[in-house]
Amino acid sequence: MDRSLYVAMSGAKQILQAQTSNSNNLSNANTTGFRSDLQQFRSMPVFGPGHPSRVYAMAERPATDFKAGSIISTGRDLDIAIKGEGWIAVQSPEGSEAYTRAGDLRLTAEGLLQTGGGLAVLGNGGPIALPPSQKLEIGSDGTISMVPLGQTSDSLAVVDQIKLVKPPLDQLEKLNDGLMHLKEDKPVPVSDQVFIVSGALESSNVNSIDAMVRMIELARQFELQVKMMKTASDNDAAGAQLMRMG
Repeated sequence: MDRSLYVAMSGAKQILQAQTSNSNNLSNANTTGFRSDLQQFRSMPVFGPGHPSRVYAMAERPATDFKAGSIISTGRDLDIAIKGEGWIAVQSPEGSEAYTRAGDLRLTAEGLLQTGGGLAVLGNGGPIALPPSQKLEIGSDGTISMVPLGQTSDSLAVVDQIKLVKPPLDQLEKLNDGLMHLKEDKPVPVSDQVFIVSGALESSNVNSIDAMVRMIELARQFELQVKMMKTASDNDAAGAQLMRMG
């Protein structure tokens, strides 16, 4: 059978993978602090008997787009946004240290400080737990100050500090949990060069219009690959018919 059928089939498969990645970006266009995935195609020769005269496409996610999103003021005390480069250290679902830009924080009934996705925010000694308070403030360096219940406003005291880090971007990778992890899988030290804006959130860096255009382009490319498969199948059937006539 002509290798063009395999070329078209593999192209359609890789386009579906690229469409999945693009759809994930589009679905997270309104997710706080989301970083979109970059995509690219590269050609790979089809090796086998004879000269590798055919090539097929392979889709891959080479990197993450670290471009910052817009900072939107919310006025909520527990909302924070990273100003410039840097990350908020959180505890991943597997228990390891991971990093996010999602600053939509909340307090559980037990006093645990978590992100909107339910991940524990890390501080100086691990996950941050806060006692009941009547006032809470988060400073630009991540320090958490609070007035305990029953105390006067001049009793403001620092109780912990959010771990803010700034690892080299080429050492970070996004895993299936959607969080950034250090490639060497070890904790990153606290950085004093990371600052936050309190009462604000960072939007996703996904460009919805570009993602929609990309989705249409991929759909047309997939349709073209399907037509190529049909043509290859028709050519094979025609060849077999000629052989029978001979």
